[in-house]
Amino acid sequence: MRIILIGNYSKDKQESMNLFTKMLFTGYTKLNIETEVWLPDVLFAKWTKSTHKGIGKWLAYVDKYMVFPIKLKFRLLGKKYNSNDVRFHICDHSNSIYIQYLPNTRTLITCHDVLAIRGAFGYQDAYCPATATGKLLQKWILSNLSKAKYLAAVSNFTLNQLYDLLKGERILSDNWKVIHNGFNGNFWKMGPDQSRPLLIIAGITSDQSYILHVGSQLPRKNRKLLLDMVNKLGDRYKGKICFAGQAIDEELLKHAISLGLQDRLISVIKPDHHTLVALYSNCEAFIFPSFSEGFGWPIIEAQACGAAVITSKLEPFMEVGGKGALYADPHNPDDFAKSFLKLNDQKSKTVLVEGGYQNCKRFDFNELIKSYVELQLS
Repeated sequence: MRIILIGNYSKDKQESMNLFTKMLFTGYTKLNIETEVWLPDVLFAKWTKSTHKGIGKWLAYVDKYMVFPIKLKFRLLGKKYNSNDVRFHICDHSNSIYIQYLPNTRTLITCHDVLAIRGAFGYQDAYCPATATGKLLQKWILSNLSKAKYLAAVSNFTLNQLYDLLKGERILSDNWKVIHNGFNGNFWKMGPDQSRPLLIIAGITSDQSYILHVGSQLPRKNRKLLLDMVNKLGDRYKGKICFAGQAIDEELLKHAISLGLQDRLISVIKPDHHTLVALYSNCEAFIFPSFSEGFGWPIIEAQACGAAVITSKLEPFMEVGGKGALYADPHNPDDFAKSFLKLNDQKSKTVLVEGGYQNCKRFDFNELIKSYVELQLS
């Protein structure tokens, strides 16, 4: 068997999806499976600054939805990629339109979430509002997803939401399975000798206690809750609040100022992998109060680094976090504050952290790759 991975348009800078594609490439090649990665070429949008708005978005659409399909058609004209031993894996559901240009019986697609699709259909709990053109695009994506013969969803929650969206429509295959995401890198409990220099560079001294959030500034990430939680805790927590990922935006900073918490903020913008591991390994707690996700990678990353995790009492967070996390209402900072105070009991915290280590075993990278191979061959 040979596998062709269909990856994402590089100029869209979808970092998590690019990591996922690299992870699959590494996994397949370790099994001695000949693997290639095909990406849409950056042609018409080459000189634009952004592919998310204005003319850049439309030029990127030309590259992705007009030029690349033609390239796929030409590649499949030859014998090299038209034999039964060649299988295709579309790594991101947002590229489902390529299904119609690939041999259906030899093509698998991974569905990471249906948040944008649900947002296009008006579901407020997706926290993904769509423009008029965005609604058309997401409906197109869903229409093509429904034609997939082989589909892997990253959580039961995501698969059930997809079924719900397709209610009443005929699904072509029973080969739709849940394959939980695995780790896209090495995460471990980093010792103080290795982590201390990294934390100092990040702006955290060795004697500082901090709670941690990892993610973007998207509204669904609910970063504001960490501020409200600390405000509720008052003198019961005097440490810092660290946001890793995107920079602290103006709205979040204004809220911190209104609460008198601006001097307790730490922003670590796009930390490298070792710095991220150091942050997870030394935080007082990892707080992930997101309103909606397809999976929630940071939960298991934090668990693997020995962090005490508090996340939303919603799916898929409970599915992913298992018994290795505490769960609270993401609309209620008091609920998160109460969960945080439970960590003052060192015995309870130790049990929670150990539960996280045990939970991580469910997301073994090698098992993920084996599951994908089995689905490809089914």
